[in-house]
Parts: sequence; structure tokens; C-alpha cells
Amino acid sequence: MSSTTGTVTFRIATPADLAAIMTIERAAFPSDAWSEAMMAEELASPHSHYLVAEHAGRLDGYAGLRAPDGANDGDIQTIALAETARGRGTGRALLAALLEQASLRGVRNVFLDVRADNPVAQKLYASEGFREIGTRLNYYAADGVDAIVMQLDVPAWAAARAPRTEDAGACS
Repeated sequence: MSSTTGTVTFRIATPADLAAIMTIERAAFPSDAWSEAMMAEELASPHSHYLVAEHAGRLDGYAGLRAPDGANDGDIQTIALAETARGRGTGRALLAALLEQASLRGVRNVFLDVRADNPVAQKLYASEGFREIGTRLNYYAADGVDAIVMQLDVPAWAAARAPRTEDAGACS
């Protein structure tokens, strides 16, 4: 899978992307970054679908979905962008690509945890149809920050994004 939005290209992440992913991971999540070994396992897992965003020859972001074949539920594991790539729609495009993959896999519900102190991400998720369903107190323990648990009905999301066609038999 490879697609382009503007001058940003999206493709499936490979083990060769690990170093660049870890650079973004450590910058985006300084107090709770995943280890290189954990990220390598995610990239290799048959239950995961990771994408990278490239712009002008550099990796600008990545995102991951965990959704085993045949599962009704999936999880957005992470979405992270290089600081220079923020505010250009790349995060939204990565999220949409993960949700499209969830739909293709037959997933009915996608869940995610978002930091309670990250209103930008919360707004993005809500704008795509995620709703808050709970809180994990002190989930990001290194910072003493709660996680907001959000859920999305994938078939409803897909239906809302489907192209609308006029009824060919309707006359006015």
C-alpha cells in the first residue's frame, strides 16, 4: 500500500524505518517512549498495520493499528509526527488510513488512549467520530497524566465517508 496526499507519501512501515521511527517516538513522547525492541516487535507483528508518512525524502510520521484477523475490536497503538510535520493534515490522513485498514479487516470498534493534556489530539479524534468512554487514572505515570479512552464505531465511520450517489430514478 502506498498513497500520496499533496507532497506527503504514505506507505507500509518496514524494519528499515525503525531508526527514523524511534527518532520521532523519542521526540514526541519524551517521558514514555516505547523501547526500540517494543517498536520492532510491533512492526513485525502480523496483527499490526503500521504506516509511515514521507515528505521530501524524510520520514515525517508514523501510525499503528493492532487488529488481529477476525477480531471485532482493534486499537490505535500510536500516531506521532515530527514537530515540523504538525498542523498540515498528516496526522488526520494517517488516522484515516488506519481506520480504512480496520474497516477492511472487518473490525467493528476501534479504541485508543489519548493523554488528557493533549486537546489537539482529542479534537482530531472527536472530529472523526471517536467518543469518550472512560478514563485511565495516572496512565501516563511518569507525568502524572490520565488517559482518556475513546471508541469509534468503524462501520458507522465508513458509511459516513462513503461517496453519496443520487438516486438515478428520482425526478423533481
